[in-house]
Amino acid sequence: MSKTKSVAPLNTYPTYHNPRNKSNYAKSPNYFIFFRQSWTTCLPPPKFVLSCSSSVVVSATLSKPTYNVAMDKNAQIRKFCQMGDLRKAMELLKISKMSELELQTYCSVLQLCAELKSLEDGKRVHSIIISNGMEIDEILGAKLVFMYLHCGDLVSGRQILDGILNDKIYLWNFLMSKYAKIGNYEEAVSLIRKMQKLGMRGDPFTFTCILKCYTALAKIRACKSVHGYAFKLGFGSDNTVINSLIAAYFKCRDVESAHNMFDELSDPDVVSWNSMISGCVLNGFSWDGLEIFIQMLNFGFGMDLVTLVNVLVACANVGKLSFGRALHACGVKTGCSGDVVFDNTLLDMYSKCGYLKGATDVFAKMSKTSVVSWTSMISAYVRKGLYDEAIILFEEMQSKGLKPDAYTVSSVVHACACSNSLDKGRNIHNFIKKNNMGLNLPVFNALMYMYAKCGVMEEARLIFSQIPVKDIVSWNTMIGGYSQNSLPYEALELFVDMQKQLKPNSITMACVLPACAGLAAVEKGRELHGHILRKGYFSDLQVACALVDMYVKCGLVVLSQQLFDMIPKKDIILWTVMIAGYGMHGFGKEAVSTFEKMRIAGIQPEDSCFTSILYACSHSGLLKEGWKFFNSMRSEFNIEPKLEHYACMVDLLVRSGNLSKAYKFIETMPIKPDAAIWGALLSGCGVHHDVELAEKVAEHIFELEPENTKYYVLLANVYAEAEKLEEVKKLQRKIGKRGFKKDQGCSWIEIQGKFNIFVAGDTSHPQAKRIDSLLRKLRMKMNRVDYSNKMRYALINADDMNKEVLLCGHSEKLAMAFGVLNLPPGKTVRVTKNLRVCKDCHDMGKLMSKTTGRDIVLRDSNRFHHFKDGVCSCRGFW
Repeated sequence: MSKTKSVAPLNTYPTYHNPRNKSNYAKSPNYFIFFRQSWTTCLPPPKFVLSCSSSVVVSATLSKPTYNVAMDKNAQIRKFCQMGDLRKAMELLKISKMSELELQTYCSVLQLCAELKSLEDGKRVHSIIISNGMEIDEILGAKLVFMYLHCGDLVSGRQILDGILNDKIYLWNFLMSKYAKIGNYEEAVSLIRKMQKLGMRGDPFTFTCILKCYTALAKIRACKSVHGYAFKLGFGSDNTVINSLIAAYFKCRDVESAHNMFDELSDPDVVSWNSMISGCVLNGFSWDGLEIFIQMLNFGFGMDLVTLVNVLVACANVGKLSFGRALHACGVKTGCSGDVVFDNTLLDMYSKCGYLKGATDVFAKMSKTSVVSWTSMISAYVRKGLYDEAIILFEEMQSKGLKPDAYTVSSVVHACACSNSLDKGRNIHNFIKKNNMGLNLPVFNALMYMYAKCGVMEEARLIFSQIPVKDIVSWNTMIGGYSQNSLPYEALELFVDMQKQLKPNSITMACVLPACAGLAAVEKGRELHGHILRKGYFSDLQVACALVDMYVKCGLVVLSQQLFDMIPKKDIILWTVMIAGYGMHGFGKEAVSTFEKMRIAGIQPEDSCFTSILYACSHSGLLKEGWKFFNSMRSEFNIEPKLEHYACMVDLLVRSGNLSKAYKFIETMPIKPDAAIWGALLSGCGVHHDVELAEKVAEHIFELEPENTKYYVLLANVYAEAEKLEEVKKLQRKIGKRGFKKDQGCSWIEIQGKFNIFVAGDTSHPQAKRIDSLLRKLRMKMNRVDYSNKMRYALINADDMNKEVLLCGHSEKLAMAFGVLNLPPGKTVRVTKNLRVCKDCHDMGKLMSKTTGRDIVLRDSNRFHHFKDGVCSCRGFW
């Protein structure tokens, strides 16, 4: 049969030779087959109709019956496509001859392949087109590009687009959006450059897509260039472009430019308002977001799902529960309730606002829950301190077949940290390893925090060493962990390492300052203080509190008070730090005064605050005030005293010499006393030489902790004070059998940023001879004033001369002597000891201050001793 081109009737298809005959094509009864409703929004139907308005009638014959057969096959294939039956359409397409197939038929099948994402069938159609010798022109090429892109084969789609050089904007936009979706932003950007070279102007969607790419690449200057280019092309009044610019500026943290763009809008739409609200929330201006939302309502704009979600996030960030509940009601009325995104955001809002009942109610009513839903609920329990419940919920989530993500495991690991559940934390760590979730940085950080909080710094450090690229949270977690676990040297060393890679922030300062406090490293603390002032971190209450605490523990209580007074808004933690600081320094009256000022300021004391004030009363002999505060806990503040509060009261009674009252007080306690409380009374028996009571107290202690040898030592000291040497020897034998090992005494002093460390009996120091010479001279003066060494405290078998040498070699004496010899005249000597100071060294401190005319500040494991002119600030209450 001969082939010739036939002109189709006007009521069916326009001819290939008249591609601009759009009106006839639009009237085609098969138009809806060729262009289906499920096209993506980035390919607007009107534009595609205009670009594909031509059709080719391939190989119609002169014979009418043959033409009808061909038309029937084309109609059948398109009918199958209309019905969504790709299998039958493909079967008929394969057996049809080249001369029987029309361009629209190929396009219909390709369209269905795209919609069903059947790349394999789409490739078969492409192969048939090539084998049939069909010319891939703009129309067919566009459909092939669309099919490949919709099925995810960007390489093939790009190759065809480059081959046909189609100038249809929607195809370029579609390809750009696909590149952006897979994160290949650079390739998307290259497309816009190629469009410019081809002289293509682009449309609003082009600018929306390219702005998203530049935003993802954090190229603020490029966004501004696109801004200028879009306005140059006349899109300055297009809401789609302006809304995209607003979103781009917000994501690039250029809040001012975003606000300016919004102010220039003559007719903002709901998307414009939503962009402003979400942008403010994204940049930490949640209150501004709420105000913009109120303005939006005042201007008569209705809210949609996006609005509700953004405003709920703002409510969560600022803790505006009442506002959030009102939005919940609006969501129910507008039919948003039941939407997974809305319900999850609502759940998160209730969680962050601390309204657990609201969160549980929403969760219980959700017909479909996701990982986000369960994570929000776990976080809600953690925020309420219900850590065991959070862990149980995590296990229940897994039993329902839901796989936790990084946020879920981070939340539950945090629950383990806060509850000190090391074993459960390790189980979750094993779960993370098995599911290959360990490479996620937030998970690493959560695990480090858990191990640090549970006191296992070795495992925390191991995880830290495995992180390829550490962020500021990683460093802060480790530094804070070392500080909190009494490893100040390690914290400061890590802080130095961190500065080589990252700049510290305010949280870093709050983490490293306790290390300076632990070491009494006042010079390093002053250095950090300067950094804090330069960076403006002192306005951060957590940093200010750590700084006050550092100076308190370095012995500079006056400077602490000055800083404390400079802080305009004080919380309960800061007040407690100052009260505890006065207590440590023996300034009980100042501690009481500070407590009263706190009450006047309207701050309600917590149990930790009462521990601090009772401690201060105990260490200053304020018996009357101590009883007043203890009784007010229940009567005035409805706080039930805990074991530590009873311990403070026992200590207060013992220090004031009321041993019998202390014994009766312990016997009537509603809480079972532990060995530490009985031990405080036992220690007091030694001070006040009450052997009989000491023996009764010791019975209680040995019943509770029969293997704890330190209490045998305390009792031996009581016998030694009473000169009952036989009893001392019996206890020495018991101690020997139990292998008692006392912690080694260690003292240090910081001079010019360097720590000089001393241990008992150390003669290896370069200045050992000078130190020994000074101590011998002081001891001679002590002997001339009838000073008597309490050598019986030594509890060792040696002659008196050896005992005397050992007593003179205690580490705090060596450190104090070193300070006197090496610090400039008038400079305060500041020494820190890891154990409690003994009476002999305490007396030596008093004498040294009087003889040398120096102020000496000695911090032991219990409190501060300020020696001046032969008097100590503790006034014997130590």
